[in-house]
Amino acid sequence: MRKPLSDTIVKIKPSGIRKFFDIVTEMEDAISLGVGEPDFDTPWHIRDEGIYSLEQGRTFYTSNSGLKELKEEIVKFQKRRYGLDYDPYKETFITVGGSEAIDLTFRAMLDPGDEVLIPQPSYVSYYPCALLAGGVPVIINLKAENEFRLTAEEVEEAITDKTKILVLPFPNNPTGAVMEKKDLEAIAEVVKKHDIFVLSDEIYSELTYLEKHVSIAGLPGMKERTIVINGFSKSHAMTGWRLGYALGPEEILTQMLKIHQYAIMCAPTTSQYAAVEALRNGDDDVAAMREEYNERRRFLLHRFKEMGLDCFEPYGAFYMFPSIQKFGMSSEEFATKLLHAEKVAVVPGTAFGDCGEGFLRISYAYSMDNLREALLRIERFIACL
Repeated sequence: MRKPLSDTIVKIKPSGIRKFFDIVTEMEDAISLGVGEPDFDTPWHIRDEGIYSLEQGRTFYTSNSGLKELKEEIVKFQKRRYGLDYDPYKETFITVGGSEAIDLTFRAMLDPGDEVLIPQPSYVSYYPCALLAGGVPVIINLKAENEFRLTAEEVEEAITDKTKILVLPFPNNPTGAVMEKKDLEAIAEVVKKHDIFVLSDEIYSELTYLEKHVSIAGLPGMKERTIVINGFSKSHAMTGWRLGYALGPEEILTQMLKIHQYAIMCAPTTSQYAAVEALRNGDDDVAAMREEYNERRRFLLHRFKEMGLDCFEPYGAFYMFPSIQKFGMSSEEFATKLLHAEKVAVVPGTAFGDCGEGFLRISYAYSMDNLREALLRIERFIACL
């Protein structure tokens, strides 16, 4: 019988994030700090708008690129928050979550053999999506001594004549690292010098705790060579609504939309109406959630220090990336033993790239009660070591 599967898909490993989550769901009294999903309910006024859209019979397809009103509100939001200026009809379109937008970017832009620079540790989808699009992932190993920020020198060293796209995954999942304007300005000069493009994943842009987020697309000469990916899952606690968007040059988005037309048709209509309300009247919701996350962030840093767990201070997203190197175990071994000994699930750093070895991702998108109890269990586990 002819083999039924693609060699490419067979070689791609399943997500390392879900492994421990699947185990913990069947373990009594277990606490999971492994999934990057806000514990907040979607604010009621946003849910109400989605419900109202159903009551009004708005259950039909929208245009392939999304609701006109939503695209207009996205552009206003990006201008208000980050100073970016996009055409809502030519340079904006709505996707099924930010992950679809990442996939579409690679499929629209890559020819076989084109190289994609992927800083790691980073979100698990970049590497396999680049492979599935025929690209060649080239890993840039971020360093703990740089607080896992990407430097212009690291980009320069990784570029070859086959480089097409640089992935810029900040604020970062899993480390919580951010990039400041001066960092981005140096990288932008390298990008322009070598005439490459940037996929800037800004899904955590509303969750920064030191300074306001800066987009590389807002720097001189970068808008025309940057695809900005964003969405509503993290900022507005709308993970299950599956709604994201892409901003970028019309030439690129037109081809991304073509793939979207054939593969998806359009994003969920109810979600789009809810997102209009989120952007029009949701700034206070975002601010309140950000403040709560910041309180949890400070609590974890304090507790890590008390128990002697080394961790740099992250200023973005809702993750900590503590080092467990001094315990003489791999990340996988530490996470597995912790889960079975104390029923606390965290994610091994290696789920986000080989250079994550010696680290764990701990999400603080959970209630303070859960965090307090989980940290007590982790402290007890470390004491036994």
